Amino acid sequence: MSKNIIDKISNGIFAKESFDIIERKIIICNRDSCLFFVDGLINDEVMEKIIEFFYSINDESQLSDLKAFCEKSVPYVEVSAETDLDKIYTGILSGIMALAIDGLNGAIMLDVRSYPQRDSSEPEKDKVLRGSHDGFVETLVANTALVRRRIRDRNLRMKYLSAGIETKTDIVLCYMDNKVDKKLLAEITQKIENASVEALTMTMQSLSEVIYRHKWYSPFPKVKNTERPDVTASAVLDGNIAILIDNAPSALIIPTSIFDILEEADDYYFPPLTGTYIRLSRYIVTIASLFITPIWLLALKYPSYIPEVFAFIVPSDPINIPIFWQLMILELAIDGLRLAAINTPNMLSTPLSIIGAIVLSDFAVQSGWFISEAMLYMAFVAIANYSQPSYELGYAVKFMRIMILVLTEVFGIYGFIAGIVLTFIIMVCTKTISGKSYLYPLIPFNRKEFYRKIVRTRAAANGNIKK
Repeated sequence: MSKNIIDKISNGIFAKESFDIIERKIIICNRDSCLFFVDGLINDEVMEKIIEFFYSINDESQLSDLKAFCEKSVPYVEVSAETDLDKIYTGILSGIMALAIDGLNGAIMLDVRSYPQRDSSEPEKDKVLRGSHDGFVETLVANTALVRRRIRDRNLRMKYLSAGIETKTDIVLCYMDNKVDKKLLAEITQKIENASVEALTMTMQSLSEVIYRHKWYSPFPKVKNTERPDVTASAVLDGNIAILIDNAPSALIIPTSIFDILEEADDYYFPPLTGTYIRLSRYIVTIASLFITPIWLLALKYPSYIPEVFAFIVPSDPINIPIFWQLMILELAIDGLRLAAINTPNMLSTPLSIIGAIVLSDFAVQSGWFISEAMLYMAFVAIANYSQPSYELGYAVKFMRIMILVLTEVFGIYGFIAGIVLTFIIMVCTKTISGKSYLYPLIPFNRKEFYRKIVRTRAAANGNIKK
C-alpha cells in the first residue's frame, strides 16, 4: 500500500456518502492521520483518551512499523494491526475504530465498541418461578459474558465465526472442549464458514436453516431456542453446542431431541418430587392436546361404542355445521386470535381480549356456528399449547392433530389409527442435527437416560439441566 491509505479506506467504505461514518482527521508526529468509525457504536470517553494520547506522541521513530507501533505505543487492550483492506472495511462497519497514518502499511484497529443495548432483564417467554432472572440481549459480547460468568472452567471455548456475504454477522460457538462431540463441532463450523447466503437478517431462523436442511414433511423443531443464560450454560456443560448470534437475544442449543425441547428450567429449580410432577404434567398435557379432539370426533362417528359412563360427551345441542368443520374453523380462529394478540398495542390488549372471549364463546354458541363441547375442547387445546416452552413444537403438534382429524373424518377408525402411525413414523424418521434419533432415549431405548428424562432425580438436581 502507498501512503494514500487514508483515501483508500475512505473510498472503500463510502464515508462521504454516509453521514454516520465519521472521518476524524488528526496529526500524529507531523503526519496526516485519520480515525474512521461509525457514529453511535463507539465509547466516546475511551476515544477521547486515545486521541489525547496520539496527540502527545512526538517521537517519529515510533511510526516506522505498524505492528511495532501497536505493540509498544498504543495504550489500549483490544488493538491489532491490519493490512487487509476488506478486513479493515468489515471492522469499521462492525463498530471497530480504525486509525490510518500516512506512510504506514495498513490500519490500527481499536475495538472501542459500545453497542446500544437494553437491560439484561428476564425474558418474557422463558420466565421461571425461581432461579436467576437475567436474560440474553442483542449484544454478542454481553451474551458470551453471561455464559462465561456461570462456567469458570478452562475448557470452555468461545469460537468466533462470521456468516452472510452482505451482513457478515458475528457468530460464536460456545462449547466445552473436553465434552463436545468434535465431529459435530467440525461439521457445524464447516457449514457456517461455507454458508453461501447473502444475509442473516433473521438471525436464528436463518442460521438454523443454514446448518440443518429441514425435511418438508417434518414440522418438529431440530434446535432449541432459549433466552436464558443458565439453561445455555447447563446445556454446554452437558456437552452440547450453544450458538450465539449478534443481534439475537437467544441461543441455539444443538443437538436437540423432543425430550430436550419439552424440558424447562423450572423442573430443576424445585425439589425432585415437585420437579418430576411439573415435568410429567407437561408431557401429559402436550400428548392430550394432540389426541383430545381426534378422539372426540372418532367417538361421535361411532356413538354406539361409547361407554355408558362417557355418554355425556355426545352433544345435546342441535348441530348446524358438521363437527369436523367446527374444529377446523376453531383451529384457524385460535391462530387468528394469537396473531391479533401479538400485534395489538398493550393499551388495547385487555379490552380486545374481553371482546374476543365474548364473541367466540357465548355468542358463537348461541348463533349456532359452534356447539359448547367443540368450544370446550378447542379451549383446552389452545391453553395446553402453552404448557410447553417451544413455539415451534406447538405448531408441530397442531399440524399432526389436523392430519389425524382429517384422516379420522375421511376413513373413520382406520384413519385415526393411520394418523397415529404416520405421526409416529414422522417422529422416528426425524433426526437431530448430529444424526441421532429425535426420540432418543426412547428410540433407541436407553433405560438410564429415559428414566432421567421422565423423573427429575436428585443426581440431576446436583448436576445440570440436560438439554
